[in-house]
Amino acid sequence: MAKNVGGSPFESSGLAALDQKLAMAKRCSHEGVMAGAKAAVVASVATAIPTIASARWLPWAKANLNHTAQALIISTVAGAAYFIVADKTILAAARRNSFNKPSTSDV
Repeated sequence: MAKNVGGSPFESSGLAALDQKLAMAKRCSHEGVMAGAKAAVVASVATAIPTIASARWLPWAKANLNHTAQALIISTVAGAAYFIVADKTILAAARRNSFNKPSTSDV
């Protein structure tokens, strides 16, 4: 077995920095998930109202958009909104945190 060398990256200070980076990554991804979920809800409502209304009143939509097609339209918009907003939020948080390097005195 190898001995613990003084300059090893697995020292306690190295592990503390790694834990801090991991906590920051979890916080960034949690922000992204929450923002994406909010955007998905808003997009679902904003898409559901005109989709269902047009399927009831417009003759072409009434003939061609069954319940499955309506659900597919709404869920596709919700999924796209979730992934776009979550991705942008995570990237913005990562960019913000890359400029604000955490100091080792906060540990």
